Parts: sequence; C-alpha cells; structure tokens
Amino acid sequence: MKLKRREFLKLAGATGAGLALSQLGFNVQPIEAASNVTRIHDAEEYTSICNFCSCGCGMVCHVKKGKLINLEGDADHIINEGALCSKGATMYEVPNSDQRVKTPLYRAPGSNSWEEISWDEAVEKVAKKIKEVRDETWDDELHSTDALGFIGGAQNNNEECYLFTKMARALGVTFLEHQARV
Repeated sequence: MKLKRREFLKLAGATGAGLALSQLGFNVQPIEAASNVTRIHDAEEYTSICNFCSCGCGMVCHVKKGKLINLEGDADHIINEGALCSKGATMYEVPNSDQRVKTPLYRAPGSNSWEEISWDEAVEKVAKKIKEVRDETWDDELHSTDALGFIGGAQNNNEECYLFTKMARALGVTFLEHQARV
C-alpha cells in the first residue's frame, strides 16, 4: 500500500488524536452502574399517546401500585422520538390529580347537584338520548340528522377514528369534525 504524503499526515493525525482521547481516563462503567441503580424497579411499563394536541406524541408510563410514578417521551415513537413538549410533560398530573372524576356523574333536569351513577347507567342514558334525538330530527329525504354532531380527539388512533366515523355515519350524523381542525 502506497500512501501519499497528505494521506499519511491525515492518518497520523487521526491516530494521534485517538490515542490522546483514550488516555483521558473516560470510563463508562460507573455510568452504567448508576443507570442500573436509578432504574424504576417493580414498575409496570405502558405506552400511551398524549391527548393535548393533535400531534399524537408517544409516551412511556411507569405505574407502580396503580399510580403513575414516571412519564417520559417514547424514544421509539415516530412522531416525537422521545421528546415531550411542556403540555405533554404535564400529563403526569392528569391520572394523579385528587380532583380527577373517576365515576360518571349525572345531574337531573332542574337539579342543582350531581350524583354518581354506574357506568352501565351512564351508557344507557347516553344511548337513549342519542336515539331519541335522532328519531325526533330524522330527515327521511336526506337520510340524516342535523341535530347530532361528532368530534374526534387526538388521543384516538387512526383505527379508532375510523370506527367512530363509521358509527357516526351509521347514525346519520352529517357534522363530523376532529380536534386537529378545531
């Protein structure tokens, strides 16, 4: 192998720089040991999607004893690649808030107070009201109703949005919108 003078100088410079850096004493073993100590032990890991805007950033959630103890951006997610904006970082507060409503609440017409009801009751009330409004406002000529509207959210993935749209169309809903466009 024949080296020209310029190639020899480049190779010699790179070799010298590599040897100099290797003598700086940088040792990764303490860093690896520290990362093992600071890991979240005994926590279940879940992936989720941020629901604040329509970007759909991925999050990794660590849950211990039913409580969210750590939230970080999902490095494997194609949209945010591990980063979270300030809104996404505050998602940590949502499931841990003492003000979070965990059961359906119902306020009867004319009442000034809310009462807790079961999930079955809530689903039944909503289904009956949708059916009632649809039947009262159905346009036989257009085969639709203008009294109902439907809005999707950023926390829903494409497949869920597709199913919600199919359901809304089956109900005859003409006003379909999405959070990203509002």
